[in-house]
Amino acid sequence: MVAASSPSGTREITGPKNATPSTCRTGVPTSVPTGSMPAWWEEITASDICRVSPDAEVLDGKWDVTPAIHIHTELHRRRPDVRVVVHNHPYYATVLAALGVLPEFLHQTGSMFDGDLAFVDEYTGEVATADLGADLADRIGDKSVVLLANHGVIVTGPSVEEATYRAATIDRQCRLMYDVLVSGRDHTLVAPSLRRSMKASLLERGTDFFWNGAVRALLRDHPEVVDP
Repeated sequence: MVAASSPSGTREITGPKNATPSTCRTGVPTSVPTGSMPAWWEEITASDICRVSPDAEVLDGKWDVTPAIHIHTELHRRRPDVRVVVHNHPYYATVLAALGVLPEFLHQTGSMFDGDLAFVDEYTGEVATADLGADLADRIGDKSVVLLANHGVIVTGPSVEEATYRAATIDRQCRLMYDVLVSGRDHTLVAPSLRRSMKASLLERGTDFFWNGAVRALLRDHPEVVDP
């Protein structure tokens, strides 16, 4: 498994780096970026990536990993379809998580989450052990975009590119939902009969387009991110 942060997430998230990493299963042990290190996300480079085992043991790298790695290892253990797990606390997703609200299908782009959204409605504290990670994985079930009450969001995907696209998009959809709620006005939704085809189109055509653009922007603005 490899843990790595997304191109959009590495530079836009402000906060200490010992927030939860993102993970990617590689077939060999697990790689994870950052852990309990005295640095912020803005400072991450390729040299900060670590390899960890499926049991959260650091195999290679200069840092330890956060105890929250168990969120990732237990999801990977239970979900063979999940190659990538992204866990973070983007502002608008966290606002909705505190409100107990899932984003509705207000815009066609939100169709990429059709059938994939869930809400874990009980905050049980830091997920710092394998048992707690297993319990959370069981609550998540087969969903791929999950808001965690009073916490943040988990996004899973079959590839780094798709998981990055979905992770960046969910917070935009949460912001749209928040703005609609604040307006206090009635709103319309994308019809269920249209979401399935739109979802397939977005993931098929939009994933690489978003990923390639995000990587270009990251390397243009922060070329040091690939420093060894």
